[in-house]
Amino acid sequence: MEKIDHLVHAKWIITCEDQNRVLENHALAIHQGKILSILPSSQAKDAYQADKNESFTSHAILPGFINSHTHLAMNVFRGLADDLELMDWLNNYIWPAEGKWVSQELVYDGSLLAMAEMIRCGTTCFNDMYFFLGATAQAAEKAGLRAHIGMTIIDVPTAWAKTTEEYFAKAVEFYQEYKNHARITPTLAPHSTYTVSMENLEKVKKLADDYRLKINIHLQEAPSEMTQSLAKHNKRPLHRLHEIGMVSPDLIAIHMTQVNDADLEILQQTRPHIVHCPESNMKLVSGSCPVERLTRLGINVALGTDGAASNNDLDMLGEMRTAAFLGKVTADDPKAVPAESALKMATLHGAKALGTDTITGSLEIGKAADFIAIDLDAIETQPVYHPVSQIVYSTPRSQVTDVWVGGKQLLKNRELTLLDEKELLEKAQLWRKKIKM
Repeated sequence: MEKIDHLVHAKWIITCEDQNRVLENHALAIHQGKILSILPSSQAKDAYQADKNESFTSHAILPGFINSHTHLAMNVFRGLADDLELMDWLNNYIWPAEGKWVSQELVYDGSLLAMAEMIRCGTTCFNDMYFFLGATAQAAEKAGLRAHIGMTIIDVPTAWAKTTEEYFAKAVEFYQEYKNHARITPTLAPHSTYTVSMENLEKVKKLADDYRLKINIHLQEAPSEMTQSLAKHNKRPLHRLHEIGMVSPDLIAIHMTQVNDADLEILQQTRPHIVHCPESNMKLVSGSCPVERLTRLGINVALGTDGAASNNDLDMLGEMRTAAFLGKVTADDPKAVPAESALKMATLHGAKALGTDTITGSLEIGKAADFIAIDLDAIETQPVYHPVSQIVYSTPRSQVTDVWVGGKQLLKNRELTLLDEKELLEKAQLWRKKIKM
């Protein structure tokens, strides 16, 4: 018998690999933070002697969710300004609140609160865009999550940086500090084409090329953005980025709700990754990403929640359900964005967008042991005919019971293992009292 760290048996193992196998009564063999084998439970008992042996007899085991677009620290602004159009929400509520309150302390506390929420709903990896990058990184180290932290570039002074040059300098500084971190990956994050000049976007492109970095950008998110770009430049935002060579497989284009045939031609030629944020887009009436059309063209579409200030949660299970339903309405086809596709958008497709699909995003031999357990033995999810459909269409986040990243358990029987829930709630109340004043 081979000695290993951990053997996890489950009613179902959903791999989310390209073949997306659903295996019944199988086990994950885990050693030194990686998946060593996936095999029938009956064989695993004879093949391995594990330090820890667990059975999840009514659970599905699947890869942890990858939230491909977040503004974590904005959790402290959840519910501050609701039922507004995007530019009204940004200009008259969110940006003034950020200008007054954003700090190292707020970003750390808000990010940690958000990470606790994400862990409780099965997220193991996120892609963030905000300020005070070190605070988010420190929170991720404490929480145990896998993090892609966007180095924000914006031509607007904030508490984080007063000039665009300072944003660039702080980006390089953050990159140098975290470039070799095991779980934290720096990316470049120009906010948008309407808040960053073309000159500075070209600097972003050069920096990304020099350091081989992914670029995240809010792109063609709402009708107002399109109107502004056409009035000022007589070009669509995507076309402007294409002219400077930024649209490539290293680009992560967030939202893309405003897409026409000319855009589709560019996207098909250049193959950037798209992050769909359906609930935020619906709430702000920004439009709908044409997921089915993009998928048919072979373009990778991942899934994100956006920030809790515009969603108003970080629940990837809910986001999958919404993405599937909205995708069907947008395509006028009940077969569009089926449950299996929605699940892959939240797992493997997110890893592909972030360039980490050799590490995470699916349950495969040699990949990191980033996985979750969802208990399907509940009134809300019985009877089970097809576990993938049941997870996407019926399962509330309260049925996520256990979460691991790199083999380390972050949630055990619905209890956080590394974070103090009472302390997080106290911090949230303190910020509410400050901001409400």
